[in-house]
Amino acid sequence: MTAAAHSAPHDVKDLGLAAAGRRRTEWAERSMPVLRQIRERFAAERPLAGRRLSACLHVTTETANLAVALKAGGADVALCASNPLSTQDDVAAHLVKDHGLKVFAIKGEDHDTYYDHLRAALAHRPDITMDDGADLVGALHMIALNRLDDLAPPVRRWVERLSAGERQQLVAGVIGSTEETTTGVIRLKAMARDGVLQFPVVAVNDSDTKHLFDNRYGTGQSTLDGILRATNLLIAGSTVVVAGYGWCGRGFALRARGAGANVIVTEIDPLKALEAQMDGYRVLPMAEAAKVGDVFVTLTGNVHVIRLEHMRVMKEGAIIANAGHFNVEIDLDGLQRAGEGPVPVRDFVDGWRLDGKQLYVLADGRLVNLAAAEGHPASVMDMSFANQALAAEYVARHGRELGRAVHRIPRELDQEIARLKLQAMGVGIDALTPEQQKYLASWDLGT
Repeated sequence: MTAAAHSAPHDVKDLGLAAAGRRRTEWAERSMPVLRQIRERFAAERPLAGRRLSACLHVTTETANLAVALKAGGADVALCASNPLSTQDDVAAHLVKDHGLKVFAIKGEDHDTYYDHLRAALAHRPDITMDDGADLVGALHMIALNRLDDLAPPVRRWVERLSAGERQQLVAGVIGSTEETTTGVIRLKAMARDGVLQFPVVAVNDSDTKHLFDNRYGTGQSTLDGILRATNLLIAGSTVVVAGYGWCGRGFALRARGAGANVIVTEIDPLKALEAQMDGYRVLPMAEAAKVGDVFVTLTGNVHVIRLEHMRVMKEGAIIANAGHFNVEIDLDGLQRAGEGPVPVRDFVDGWRLDGKQLYVLADGRLVNLAAAEGHPASVMDMSFANQALAAEYVARHGRELGRAVHRIPRELDQEIARLKLQAMGVGIDALTPEQQKYLASWDLGT
């Protein structure tokens, strides 16, 4: 940890990297025209003026453009990383040095540092939180429920120094939150179902302009990119096993097949498995797929999708990666107990010896697209972060009116983002004629 920790307004690797971060952030901004228009409107209207916003997101060039837009809207922004390996250190430095933002993120930070940075974002005492995986919201709810033993030690020690009134005010001060990813939304809906959700949350991931594009096209391309950067593997002719056929799995399967792979899909949902079969993929249980795969990628959001019994039957040299939000989809604890390793082979590639054969795990089982590569292309994150910016504005205006539930961003905002994106791409579409509008609204017109 740097000397700027704890009381200082930032904790980043090296402010001397700021110039490189600025250049890369400006490059990403060229491909983010929708967020640019929102930033320009925010600068004129200041809809977030007086709001303290704490964000736990991947600290990348695309996130930098979101943070700048939020600041333009008047928000006092604190940013920490949502994954220890996804931070781009030059971008973190740029946000601190050039924009005066409070940033707490270092690529490769250890467990304690990661949670101390989360603590710093909580200590900002936000009105609005912005999450990618529900870590901030989760910590706030452990405080609200007085489950302090479930907090990571750096957060728990800080909370224990607060009075009961200060803890209550920390949670009560939050008017609402936004959530970026499928995994986080699943956790939040479970909290709402159990009646413990303390404030409204807007599920950005449920927007069509988020999950249909970010999850499918973004994850598809960036996951393949991460695997290639880590391994320099030839995909053509290899057998790639895709665990999960949600929007992320669909996107990656499509890209892997496009690169020449023989793709196998594993699923637990019969409808998704049927869809994968009819999309032309081979569908197998993981126990069978494990025997024939060369590369395995988990994209489910669930725990222990690849277990020790699967790894025991894998081929010599099999490569295992994860593109789900948390590093729980591969049973690394089981591998550590039964195998020998890890032995670093390349950047983001660790070798493990199991039952006399060599297996390779990428990026410590964390998000391979962000750990070994740069995450999604800016063009697709343009829509995702347009959703985040508009969701923050929506919470600022309506948070006190919303119930303690997980809400979807209003449909008209979703469609406006799509319209702006098409406009930026120079794509025109048709409009309904009055005759067509009447036909669609009627019940007595037919053949």
